[in-house]
Amino acid sequence: MCLRAWPAGRFGAGMKPGISVQHTALPTRRYGLVRCDIAGIIGFIPKGRWPVDAVAGDFVELTLRRTRELLDHPLRRLFDPASRRAVQAFFDNGGDQCHLFGVCIEAEEDVRAPTSAQSVLGPLLERLRGEEEIALLAVPGAAYLRVNFSRSGKVFGDADALYLELLNHCVEMNNRFLVIDAPRGLHGEGLAAWLANFREQRSDNLAFGAVYYPWLRNGDELMAPSGAILGVFARTEREHSPFGVVWPPANVPVHGVTHPDVELRWDEVGTITQAGANPIVAQPGRGVVVFGARTLSNDPRWEFINSRRIVSLVAEQLRRDNEWVVFEHNNQMMWKVLERDVSARLAEFWEAGMLTGDAAGKDYLVRCDEETNTKEDREAGRLHVQVLLRPINTTEHITIDLRLGEGEV
Repeated sequence: MCLRAWPAGRFGAGMKPGISVQHTALPTRRYGLVRCDIAGIIGFIPKGRWPVDAVAGDFVELTLRRTRELLDHPLRRLFDPASRRAVQAFFDNGGDQCHLFGVCIEAEEDVRAPTSAQSVLGPLLERLRGEEEIALLAVPGAAYLRVNFSRSGKVFGDADALYLELLNHCVEMNNRFLVIDAPRGLHGEGLAAWLANFREQRSDNLAFGAVYYPWLRNGDELMAPSGAILGVFARTEREHSPFGVVWPPANVPVHGVTHPDVELRWDEVGTITQAGANPIVAQPGRGVVVFGARTLSNDPRWEFINSRRIVSLVAEQLRRDNEWVVFEHNNQMMWKVLERDVSARLAEFWEAGMLTGDAAGKDYLVRCDEETNTKEDREAGRLHVQVLLRPINTTEHITIDLRLGEGEV
């Protein structure tokens, strides 16, 4: 509703100028489609190359649309070679937009221990929280850190704490996914032991990440695969837009490489998949191919990358669509509006093949009523919408609790 004073002389004889009340239409309650193909590549800047007056944890950020922009940038030498190479691999494989971050570190110890990793990543994570469009993350330089073998047979990576911190961040952001490189030079039983130990450290955030093996070569050049895999994710989604997350980023060729560092036999492919990594293989006539699309999770609901990312996209889209309700009255009329709007968006997702059911609304449910919005919630300024759905190719229904007013899903 808007209020405005009419100017003198606007009214007929005998009328007095005053206040005219005009009701205007509510602003649109539809947010533009959430993108899932923008990547963030995190690199490191050693102390000898820090910008002037920098301290540990400070970072440099470049937003890039093609490799040439990095090659021509005056700050390109600040970034570690693994990150620069990952940017090229991302664009070689069809990526469209990439944020390159360089974090200032004193030494490798800054990212090894959980407490130091949290400290040095703090400013960067705060920046990433404000850049909601980044949906993919990788830290190619971390794969060069050491791997340690214990007498009991466990294998620990110096980058494990860093990866776990970033997985926690992906859970917090919801629509963000971490691509992890297998540690450099780790193969066979050692790789399986590292994966087993890593998966044992946490269970609630592993669906937001995936590991890829082996490393890739372009002639004699060796590179971590994450940059190319980010590009494969982005290319798959852009080729099947606007809802490319339905398609698994697998069974597609990797561009800009000649062969994997390790030629896998087919029996080894199955072993690596069971251990929790996604194999990259050489296929006659097709070149180098990504041959897996599994998350690190043991939960059958989140076994596949596209299932996890479908739910992440749906939840993020609904959150952004409905942020406007924070300043509205939390009452029955508003609940009906939300049920209608959320159902309309879910119908769009169903038509795109993201959700199960032989008709729109048959296999998903939206609830926004007195039961989901208790008196305590209303008094605290919270509004809850509960969504029950089943992503395509999954066997179980998943509940999304959309908590408007708390800034989280």
